[in-house]
Amino acid sequence: MNSFSILHVQYLLQAAVWTVVLSLVAFVFGGVAGFVIALWRVSPNKTLRTIASWYIQVVQGIPLLVILFVAYFGLAIAGFKLTPLVAAGISFAIYCAAFLGEIWRGCIQAVPKTQWEASECLGFNRFEQLTKVILPQAVKIATPPTVGFMVQIVKNTSLASVIGFVDLSRAGQIINNSTFQPFTVFGCVALIYFCLCYPLSALSKHFERKLNVSNR
Repeated sequence: MNSFSILHVQYLLQAAVWTVVLSLVAFVFGGVAGFVIALWRVSPNKTLRTIASWYIQVVQGIPLLVILFVAYFGLAIAGFKLTPLVAAGISFAIYCAAFLGEIWRGCIQAVPKTQWEASECLGFNRFEQLTKVILPQAVKIATPPTVGFMVQIVKNTSLASVIGFVDLSRAGQIINNSTFQPFTVFGCVALIYFCLCYPLSALSKHFERKLNVSNR
């Protein structure tokens, strides 16, 4: 049995970097897809609204763990062998797209209807309405919940360990299996997660106060 050492701390910090990488991949690609879904949800085209709505309902109705299994094991059976990072990235992007799309849809619709009407009176087309009037206001509303959702992304990356991705949680399990010091190991893991998530939580509260979203 090995004792917990500075080398183990270094290993945890290296795994934390991969946790951050997976979180960024999920947020960037999920954010792009989520933005499209949000626009489809408020589109005047009924078909696009229906497709976006069904996507959100299906993804939100399926556990993230199942999505991970399908992406890694299911696609492997179909002949598409993905690395744990790629499979986890795809799974988290799909998951984030559904939630961010719904968050941003609500923020777009939270912009007063009079803003839409005023932009129509100015002769703006749909694209001009969104880019010049609606989205700039929606961004202010969306910033706090979006930053807050990033905290959930970071914590949920721990599920990627089930497909062999060595994130912070998995690294803690590996170290604990050799040291048998769960309080020390997972206490350190919890501390690193806190250091990752607390700044995001504080940033979310800062934006909420600065943008005065709570008083809307």
